[in-house]
Amino acid sequence: MSTTGLDHVGVAVPDLDTAAAEWQALGFTVQPLAPHTSDGKPTGTNVQRVPTGTGNRNIMLRQGYIELLATIDPARPSATIARFLAHHPGIHVLTLATDDEEAALARLTRANFSATITRSSRPADPAHPTGPQAEFARIPLTDADPRLQLLRHLTPNLVWQPHFLTHPNRARALREVIIAADAPFAARLARAAGLPIHPDPAGGYALRLPKQQTIRILPPESATRLLPGATIPSLPAILGLVIQTEGTPAPAISHASGVTILFTA
Repeated sequence: MSTTGLDHVGVAVPDLDTAAAEWQALGFTVQPLAPHTSDGKPTGTNVQRVPTGTGNRNIMLRQGYIELLATIDPARPSATIARFLAHHPGIHVLTLATDDEEAALARLTRANFSATITRSSRPADPAHPTGPQAEFARIPLTDADPRLQLLRHLTPNLVWQPHFLTHPNRARALREVIIAADAPFAARLARAAGLPIHPDPAGGYALRLPKQQTIRILPPESATRLLPGATIPSLPAILGLVIQTEGTPAPAISHASGVTILFTA
């Protein structure tokens, strides 16, 4: 049960509206705010949804997506997001897709990961918070930074809604994630994905995923040469993304929320 692809990246930001404005200025369509909830204690035949104090504004692509993530309720601060932001705003979560969380958990356990399955939800349409809920089965691997996790969408039709998939910059797919890291991180990522790593032409390693997606784990000098303007706070660091567009992209390289974005046709 290896990963079925690159699901999304999580970008920790101090303020969702400010971050959304940055990405919108680059031509992305950004969803409205969606508060997060987790499963609480059952009440009768129902499961009570408990607010977590966090929320997101997503950039949905036809393949993969970008999650802008922040604490939205000061009364329920997220220690994890606070830790991410104390280090630097930017990508702190790398999420791989799975189509069978139970089998994925068994494989991860055999690979000596300590992991459990958790379930969470958010409004499918942020404009209607009490309407249908998008639900997820998630396997967070550790509290390390960057955080790795596997995820299965229990309601994919509520996540990839057609009216959120059109962007003025014609973005359509998350093709690559570029990480500045060393060989042990690459090996750990390969174990998490259940796939082999290969030499990367720029140096370092490449994890080739299904659906023509790639995670590149590069030495710092190779990563910054590939992503001009990117800065490395410490290793490992998820520095940038390659976004495929329909037609010729302009500009080829942009920056938002501590993320370097390389556009390609």
